[in-house]
Amino acid sequence: MRVSYCLSAILLAVLSVSGGSDDDGFFMTRALAAAPEAGTAGAAPPPEPTAPAETVFTPEELDQMLAPLALYPDSLLAQVLMAATYPGDVADAVAWSKAHPDSSGDAAVRQVANEPWDPSVQSLVAFPAALVMLGQDPAWVQRVGDAFLAQPNAVMDSVQRLRRQAQAAGHLESNAQQRVTVQPAPAPAPANSTVVVQQPATTQTIIIEPAQPQTIYVPSYNPSVVYGTWAYPSSPPAYYPPPPGYYLGTALATGLAFGAGVAIVDSLWGDCDWGGGDIDIDVDRYNNINTNRQINANQNNWSHNSINRDGVPYRDRANREQNSRRLAGSEQRDAFRGRDPVRTSERERANQTLAQRGIEPAATSNRQARERAQTASRDLDKQPQLRERAQSSAQTRQNTQANTQKREQAQANVQARQTTQANTQKREQAQASAQARQKTQAGAQQRQGTPDNPKVRQQARQQQASTQGPRNNAFAGASNPSQSRMQASRGQASHVSASRPRAERGSGQTVQRPARAPSRGGGNRR
Repeated sequence: MRVSYCLSAILLAVLSVSGGSDDDGFFMTRALAAAPEAGTAGAAPPPEPTAPAETVFTPEELDQMLAPLALYPDSLLAQVLMAATYPGDVADAVAWSKAHPDSSGDAAVRQVANEPWDPSVQSLVAFPAALVMLGQDPAWVQRVGDAFLAQPNAVMDSVQRLRRQAQAAGHLESNAQQRVTVQPAPAPAPANSTVVVQQPATTQTIIIEPAQPQTIYVPSYNPSVVYGTWAYPSSPPAYYPPPPGYYLGTALATGLAFGAGVAIVDSLWGDCDWGGGDIDIDVDRYNNINTNRQINANQNNWSHNSINRDGVPYRDRANREQNSRRLAGSEQRDAFRGRDPVRTSERERANQTLAQRGIEPAATSNRQARERAQTASRDLDKQPQLRERAQSSAQTRQNTQANTQKREQAQANVQARQTTQANTQKREQAQASAQARQKTQAGAQQRQGTPDNPKVRQQARQQQASTQGPRNNAFAGASNPSQSRMQASRGQASHVSASRPRAERGSGQTVQRPARAPSRGGGNRR
């Protein structure tokens, strides 16, 4: 292009000096028109203009979400921005760091080498203090990652804007833990060029580096204090205070606080490219710490890996189209899994209706449900009335559940008593039936074992009579008085006959009495 412009200038100079005619001017005009074509014939065509990036977050929202991270060292900030694009892996790394509180530095990164996390997330386990803050608000982490994917240049500009604000407030300066330098604006175009380039307003890039390259100090600060007067009163920055023991409380109250330094060699392999809105990769450090995930020397720029996203949806359209591509034949797999496009469209319309009415649709994953629960908890902390109302509702639900449990327990006790009584009755009936059967069997056995003959019956009667006591014969004969009189008068006739003279006895008549049957048992019973 520079050759074509030089040729055009020479032709114009010749035309003005020679004072050529109109025909010469015509040919010169044709030459000027052909000169750019001749100059660009062998060059590659200019790149097509790219469409402007979708504005997902406003500068106010970017400053609000990046305020807790803007004062991190450049290398650590780069690792956090890369890792935030994988919010699920960050949550897993936070849980791992809590379970291993004594692990830090390169040794901790090597311990998680076999975890299915992105390398940028694995590098963060070297800094437990950073993970403690990231673990307090997973929804915020996802928003930071979405902003960096959709608007990388705007994110870098927001960080520099916040750093200038902190420096103006007197809270960003070099010390024993960090070195703060200011990089001047890029130099203008060379003077020998005929291209007129309009330079932007002069800006400065603030660089934050560790004072010792192999010792990283993670800062902690209150954004409402360190940035001075906040430019957006309606959108104050979030503050995630560290747990007790990480930092000195007095330093947090006045500005930046630094915990214990973390000795590292290869854990930080990324750095911010402020001019290009990207992250540069130190390939040697990356390969030294990620022995099972080597990269080539030409892969010195970070690229997002959608596989490690774990299905978390993208916020902007460009990343959805680029990273959510469907494989061939996926529609058949959806049909095999029972997914109906009609039902899916109906579900989407229902979600849109809920959104129009101000109702948030149902969560599509467990992670999203946890994030919503955490967001609701933060909202309750900020608004005491909502917290009290939620507590009263929770108390009411607990009371209702307790009453329901009591009723169910009482019903269960009643049923248990009824069941016990029924079982007792059944056992008693079974015992009575068993006793009756035993008596019946014993009687049958006794009858079968006893011979049926008169002699045995007579012996039984005699045995029974011998066991009875003496009889009371005071009323004997009452039932048969004539027989009793006959017995009483027995022997009187013999006595009278014997007392008469012998002569009279010889002349008498012989008296015959009928023989009386012998008595059984000695006397009659009533």
